[in-house]
Amino acid sequence: MTTPLLTIEDVAVELPTPRGNLRAVDHVDLSLEAGRTLGIVGESGCGKTMLSRAVLQLLPKKAKLTGRVTFDGVDLVRLDSERLRQLRGRDLAVVFQDPMTSLNPVLTIGTQLMETIQEHLELDVAAARARSIELLAAVGIPAPEQRLAQYPHQCSGGMRQRIAIAIALSCEPKLLIADEPTTALDVTIQAQILDLLAREQRRRHMAMIIITHDLGVVAGRADEVAVMYAGRVVERAPTPALFKRMHMPYTEALLAAIPKLETAPHTPLPAISGRPPDPTRPLKGCSFAPRCRYAGARCHEAKPELKAAEMPDHLYACFHPIQITEGVDA
Repeated sequence: MTTPLLTIEDVAVELPTPRGNLRAVDHVDLSLEAGRTLGIVGESGCGKTMLSRAVLQLLPKKAKLTGRVTFDGVDLVRLDSERLRQLRGRDLAVVFQDPMTSLNPVLTIGTQLMETIQEHLELDVAAARARSIELLAAVGIPAPEQRLAQYPHQCSGGMRQRIAIAIALSCEPKLLIADEPTTALDVTIQAQILDLLAREQRRRHMAMIIITHDLGVVAGRADEVAVMYAGRVVERAPTPALFKRMHMPYTEALLAAIPKLETAPHTPLPAISGRPPDPTRPLKGCSFAPRCRYAGARCHEAKPELKAAEMPDHLYACFHPIQITEGVDA
């Protein structure tokens, strides 16, 4: 067995609010090997971004984190701020949702690229500039030398996200976290950015976490998928196994919500009925039970734990998995 590059063990994150403590991440266990891609999928508010911030140790100051996050043999939770600063950007990198807010609007693209390279790789100005041009060309930016002198507002949304990816890749990280990297982009540019990330991941043999609300995004790009709901992982499996035989009703609902080309014009888009539970008022039973068409009495009384399906690496948290309960009165 290969030792995982990243291990998340029993991680929970709570945030204080005027309405009480908010459990954003609820005892999550995940692992990721070098060179592999993990997709984390779920609706907005399910805890996927907060989980990534727990990995990066970029949680709000008042957040309470429990559990262990081990990266390359080091427990990130116990590291001091200086050691974390040295890891971020060098071995741990992230691409955020909106490049317009992640890039500094008053600094040129060249300044932002070279700053990262000089800080972590200790190159001189000339070498850092050459490396910056090389990176911009690698991510598909035309006329990279000219772009170094421009500001973020002078570039399109797709180009800004390519620049953010170039900065993230600048120090050859071991792990790249892409947090909904295509949300602010149109469909054509989305595909280009996802293909770019997949190509660079393979070329550099780095581990990657793709965070998204769209199962279609991870279908052909992730080795394994973890589906999150209300702060918990409710299904986890190798990607082919998940799409071949998903067990969690929430996973089924996410897949059904993806628009299909063969659908007749003007057909209403499918949606998951109801809304996610209030995270400051956790439910006694399964968090998805109020929205689940398979739910029975037990689902409202007890919270299902992750258990293995036909394969030991396919886990789901459901009392009535969909292939068993179809057409059966629960």
